[in-house]
Amino acid sequence: MTGALLLPASPATAQGSKVSSALEFAEAAEGLAPGDWVWAPEIAPAGPVTVLVDLTAQLAFVYRNGVNIGVSTVSTGKPGHETPTGVFQILQKDADHRSSTYNNAPMYFQERLTWDGVALHAGGLPGYPESHGCVHLPYNFAKELFQITSIGGTVVVTGRAGAPIRTLAGGVLAPVDELGGTATHHALADEENWEWDHRVPDEGPLSIIISTSDQRVVVMRNGQEVGRSRAVIEDHVGTHVATMHRGPDGKAHWVLIGVLGHEAEANHALDAMALHRLRLPAGFYDKLRERIEEGTTVLVTSASVGAHNSGRPMTLMAATD
Repeated sequence: MTGALLLPASPATAQGSKVSSALEFAEAAEGLAPGDWVWAPEIAPAGPVTVLVDLTAQLAFVYRNGVNIGVSTVSTGKPGHETPTGVFQILQKDADHRSSTYNNAPMYFQERLTWDGVALHAGGLPGYPESHGCVHLPYNFAKELFQITSIGGTVVVTGRAGAPIRTLAGGVLAPVDELGGTATHHALADEENWEWDHRVPDEGPLSIIISTSDQRVVVMRNGQEVGRSRAVIEDHVGTHVATMHRGPDGKAHWVLIGVLGHEAEANHALDAMALHRLRLPAGFYDKLRERIEEGTTVLVTSASVGAHNSGRPMTLMAATD
């Protein structure tokens, strides 16, 4: 089944706007103008949702199953009304909330983080912190986010408004787990070709991320990294998403998802030539082959998944059916 992991090549899209088709979140995030946002929930259709708000960069990152599905510009608390940092749970949700403190002001798609008034909600986005402590989001982004979160969900607020930006808090893989703790992501050691964490239960949504820039494959289950491998990925450009389906004949097929900017790919089967563009270590290939099932999702991206060690010879096998 793993033979269809790599997707056909096509031109990359790298832009961010209110109707953006950009899927390279880690790359697009630095170029978003105030009010811009990117949203592609099909990348990880199931799994725990975590929101990370970066006060320094004035950005919010949304992760599902540990994979970035959205990023948006925000406006947080102004001096004297700073947005508190920490790990919060969503205490209350109200799509048509009105402020009891600020003259009945509308706070659409409010997701309360503290009982003293800090919340995520649609609001003004001038390009700098201007709120009284809340996290302002673009209206339509707030609406989309509201639909996939639940009471008790985790929101992590980090950074400091006005501080120099060195690196963004978010990326393709969630830096925090579903409880707000530090997620376990690390580069392979020089002597490692691949690894698999058998402590992660073999149940729940499975997402596979292929980084063409890092030449790495990362496997996520229920928001946790379960496996990572070196890979040889040939002749690939662009970002694509596919999911595993079983046809009437009972056979497994990888089918492309028509995410924004790639609508023409929807429901197309993979090009058979794509089967030969991915090489994986034999042991890692076997682990994937045993676990891929209907609903498994694959993201191919040029963004990094955090690989900093030099390569070394590998035992490879072609990814074929």
